[in-house]
Amino acid sequence: MIDVLNLTKAGLRDWVASLGEPEYRAGQLDHWIYREFVWDFNAMTDLPRGLRVRLDSEARIGIPKTVAESASVDGLTRKILLRLEDEHTIETVLMLYQDAPNSPELEEPHNPGPDFKRRTVCISTQVGCPIGCPFCATGQAGYIRNLSPGEIVAQVLAIARMASPITNVVVMGMGEPLLNYDATWQAIESLTDSERLGLGARRITVSTSGEVPGIHRLAQEKLQINLAVSLHAPDDAVRNVLVPLNRKYPLKELMPAVREYSARTRRRITFEYALIDNVNDRPEQARALALLLKGLLCHVNLIPLNPTPGSPYQRTPYGQVKAFERILQGAGIPTTLRVEKGIEISAGCGQLRQVEERKVGARQLHTV
Repeated sequence: MIDVLNLTKAGLRDWVASLGEPEYRAGQLDHWIYREFVWDFNAMTDLPRGLRVRLDSEARIGIPKTVAESASVDGLTRKILLRLEDEHTIETVLMLYQDAPNSPELEEPHNPGPDFKRRTVCISTQVGCPIGCPFCATGQAGYIRNLSPGEIVAQVLAIARMASPITNVVVMGMGEPLLNYDATWQAIESLTDSERLGLGARRITVSTSGEVPGIHRLAQEKLQINLAVSLHAPDDAVRNVLVPLNRKYPLKELMPAVREYSARTRRRITFEYALIDNVNDRPEQARALALLLKGLLCHVNLIPLNPTPGSPYQRTPYGQVKAFERILQGAGIPTTLRVEKGIEISAGCGQLRQVEERKVGARQLHTV
């Protein structure tokens, strides 16, 4: 049985034609799936009944089942556990943002209304992750398989039904997206297609742990997406431990690839840097980081380490975080602290896992 979410727009047209149907039927299917969020062929009322019956028997729309949900105390972050067709599970996160911190929406934190200016979905590209970063719950859980293009797209569609319109997508969930490049890129093309979800390319960010060949490929693509690099250390000795992929692609290979990407695309690159107490947070490491990034169109996003069960690492105290930030800013490197969202429900950076063991969904969630 074919999952139509795995088909490109051209592939969907060809498949519809193989059924003996006119090409415009593909456009109707896309409209129902990506704009109306209807995933039951029998409910697509402008399709002939005979075609609906055939579609129901020969195809499916592979939206995974939601098996658990949890929400942050302020109601602005939701984590969704999705079960795939083969029974493996992945986690996806919705983050809601207001323009002003004293916005009236905050008066009803557990029932966010329609006035959120930014609705960001954090999606996964693999079941688990093969990189094995020791401070990351996903990496410590191991790697199972790549997601298909449809399974990647389906995460956004599942969230969009409850919180449309989605304004931003960050490919920062479970997995290393550039090790599943083809499926990830096909999904991005579906999400940005004007006849499908129609997201702006500049509203999509792909995060990599430093998969150099994938960065080179991204530099050649026409869509102007954003690139984020999980750096976490300014030298190979520390980065080899924190990001094991660095042993294959050390900084002497990673940084030229990043500079090439910036030169070709003229896009600012975000460097994610999780601050770990007494590991990568010393003043001399901040100065080394500033030197490493000197002259590059970039932005550093400092992330106080998020807690994960069984990890030997601790987050840097806030005063030292600010001192690290001041050194970077004083060296002319644009730097900010990441706004923490959903840490208490393990929805933050490095906290996602494909497990159902935690007790989640402690309170009723509301559609926004």
